[in-house]
Amino acid sequence: MSSVADQLTSVLQKTARLIELCSALQEENELLKLENESVKVALDTSKTKNMDLEEKLRVLKLAKSIEGTSEKTLDIKQKINDFVREIDKCVVLLKK
Repeated sequence: MSSVADQLTSVLQKTARLIELCSALQEENELLKLENESVKVALDTSKTKNMDLEEKLRVLKLAKSIEGTSEKTLDIKQKINDFVREIDKCVVLLKK
């Protein structure tokens, strides 16, 4: 009988230990989920910042290319206005 009682005690101890381990793993899982969410938020923030910086870089490159030409500012504005008029004409044609 003693061996059955010992085996039962051993099973109960092992079951209690498994329950403790399960609880610890569940807590760790919750912490990892929270950490994962915060990393996702940081990643989204970084992506947004990266897109903003890329847009600023594109604008700076455009400004540099315009600055590097020998044309005057008024000539550049005139070209832009001509482009806008041409685009407007194309839009009118597309609507017909």
